Amino acid sequence: MSEQVAPPPASDAAPQQPAVETPPPAEPEAKSSGGKKALGIIGAIVVFLVVAGLKFGLGAAIGNFLNKDETADAKSGDCIAELPEIKGDKEEEVDGAKVVECTSTDAAYSVVGRIDGQTETQAKAETTCNEFFKEGQEGYVFYSIESGKKGYVLCLTKKA
Repeated sequence: MSEQVAPPPASDAAPQQPAVETPPPAEPEAKSSGGKKALGIIGAIVVFLVVAGLKFGLGAAIGNFLNKDETADAKSGDCIAELPEIKGDKEEEVDGAKVVECTSTDAAYSVVGRIDGQTETQAKAETTCNEFFKEGQEGYVFYSIESGKKGYVLCLTKKA
């Protein structure tokens, strides 16, 4: 029996194509995967910033911005945190005054009286809080009044 070798097909013959086409690589999925990774990283950064902000005082800053006057609801019997030391008739503007628990180590003043509906002139009068101070007791007047409007006065004594 003799074996024969057939010559290669002619080059002008049409190449055979496979019966089933293989799809091209899915590029949109690769981009989607990268987008998900980017969103995950951004999400992690946002969470980190929120946690860091709350831990390091951003929460207090936002709270102060939303509730600018933390003494607005102060009443007799409440306590106020440390304020700048005032000597004589000197007046000083204060930022960040706040009501604290009277058992707190931050409590420096006791509110012994409150007067609402006061003008700035009334608040500055020497007799404004006299009815709330005991004989010989050193007292302080704290007020929150916008210029040309009415506000409130807190009569304070040093917490013992």
